[in-house]
Amino acid sequence: MPSPDPRPTVQIDVVSDVVCPWCIVGFHQLDAALKQENVLARLRWHPFELNPSMGPEGQNLREHIAEKYGLTPEQSHQARERLTALGAELGFTFNFTDDSRIVNTFAAHQLLDWAETKGRQHPLKLALFDAYFTRQQDVSDVDVLLGAVETAGLDTVAARAALESGAHAQPVREKQRFWTSRGISGVPSMVFEGKYLLTGAQGADTYAQVLQRCLAEAA
Repeated sequence: MPSPDPRPTVQIDVVSDVVCPWCIVGFHQLDAALKQENVLARLRWHPFELNPSMGPEGQNLREHIAEKYGLTPEQSHQARERLTALGAELGFTFNFTDDSRIVNTFAAHQLLDWAETKGRQHPLKLALFDAYFTRQQDVSDVDVLLGAVETAGLDTVAARAALESGAHAQPVREKQRFWTSRGISGVPSMVFEGKYLLTGAQGADTYAQVLQRCLAEAA
């Protein structure tokens, strides 16, 4: 029997959406900080929908950004270029194109809620990020979702049944309300040990400082 990992562990709750590029950037920055500090994380992902009213047809990403944030096409292009470069530095590939689309993520969050009961939420979350940003797949499409489920090592038949039953719809809504009622209005939002909140992708150094503080308080 392997001996337990001697590294200290910190509880980290991450409120996130799978179509939020800064969420995957923030995760990789956090992961770098964890490795830097030689710390393990009890990581839990929580649902947040950037566009809860997005229809099933989705919307062109450039058009959506222009409407929602008022960015010009050039500003939008520069933002995507910045994200692509930052992702490359962190080992994550963004493949934005002129045809990239923003889509509804409620079904994805339901599957993430289901996957948590199977102990495989984190692998599914990463598979969904990869499907959407790297493979440019529609993560509102059931077949795409089930492909991510399979990548995460989960049963696709059980996943489809969980989605079709609607059993996780209400729990996801309740979790969304829980976090918004506590002032969470943007993602990623990371809560360390239930008391330190950082919003946005803050960088590995900032995350390392918070990890150090948590460890010092636990000592």
